[in-house]
Amino acid sequence: MPNKPLGKLDHIGIAVRSLAEARPFFEDVLGATFLFEAESPQAGYKLQEFDLNGLTLELLEPLGGDSFLHKFLEKRGEGMHHLTFCVPDTRQKVAELKSQGVRIVDETEWSPKSYEAFISPRSAHGVLIQMGSGYSTLSNDPEWKNRP
Repeated sequence: MPNKPLGKLDHIGIAVRSLAEARPFFEDVLGATFLFEAESPQAGYKLQEFDLNGLTLELLEPLGGDSFLHKFLEKRGEGMHHLTFCVPDTRQKVAELKSQGVRIVDETEWSPKSYEAFISPRSAHGVLIQMGSGYSTLSNDPEWKNRP
């Protein structure tokens, strides 16, 4: 019997070399609407979020010399980086997936309401899958609108 769905797709992460160069394509060609911009120097990225008919796109630019995105861009070039799913009980799902032999990497608790983990591309046919709950993992969490 198949598992129930992992969760609802929250956003698609796309690695770019320059947000300033990528933004016009997503807005002017695809018709996406800019939502917000944020940066995380400690994590090594700057991001911009866009709405495209109810689908959230997250553009990620490397920030700092040792950003993980530099290696990704050198190896694969610009393009899809990850899929993020809203998984309300991420810890339980992670334990379940590990028991099935799925490789889980980079588990992080951001707050009591926000936990994230990634399914390794080695287990997911080349796709990095982020699972999580709450702000700041989920692009569609209302807390993003309450930021200063």
